[in-house]
Amino acid sequence: MSETVVVVVPDADVLASSVAARLVTTIIDAQAVRGHAHVVLTGGRVAAKVLRAVQELPASGAIDWARVDLWWGDERFLPAGDADRNETQAREALLDALPLDPARVHAMPASDGPDGDDAEAAAVRYAEALTAAAGGGTVPAFDVLMLGVGEDGHVASLFPEHPDATGTGAAIAVHNSPKPPPTRISLTLEAIRSAAEVWLVAAGPDKAVAVAAALGGDQALPAARVAGTSRTLWLLDTAAAGKR
Repeated sequence: MSETVVVVVPDADVLASSVAARLVTTIIDAQAVRGHAHVVLTGGRVAAKVLRAVQELPASGAIDWARVDLWWGDERFLPAGDADRNETQAREALLDALPLDPARVHAMPASDGPDGDDAEAAAVRYAEALTAAAGGGTVPAFDVLMLGVGEDGHVASLFPEHPDATGTGAAIAVHNSPKPPPTRISLTLEAIRSAAEVWLVAAGPDKAVAVAAALGGDQALPAARVAGTSRTLWLLDTAAAGKR
């Protein structure tokens, strides 16, 4: 049975360090059991701080980075290398410094990629990549899937009361996003809920109301509707936990 755990630390810096330590340990443990790991990354300020903290941890040297598959929970549908893309931020924060296998870094398609500005086709392409890596399923066996939590309770690019938030399959195109840019690609709730562990990471007082509502079970918020098959972790700083 899946369990939900809430962890609160003093501030955003401690949060980033603690999430980084958990991530390194999770990858090491997964590789000890299966020889590889599947990790889903998120975007945002805290996510970038987490990735920078990973690089500073001596224990990260115990990871065989060439046997880590990296995926993304969502992406802004912008040209490759755009500073607002989650992939670009992750590469600058950590990925470019690691001995990764490029074939295992599964960035979501860019708007100047093989599908051009057709976000629907780009989402299908990503869903097909997920299925190809799944070995018979719809998505791979994600060891950990990290999510930021928006001020409105959105996760990935699934927004409250937005029609695309109920999309099915593995990945969808999101149009008319309430936050810019308007076009995005996102994993679905179905795909997110397939992960062994889902980590919801939030810092700052602007997240406190949404965090409290999601933890209280407000099903209007996508953040309240995600969970890992084994464990769901809410990783918060004191400010984000302030309305619980």
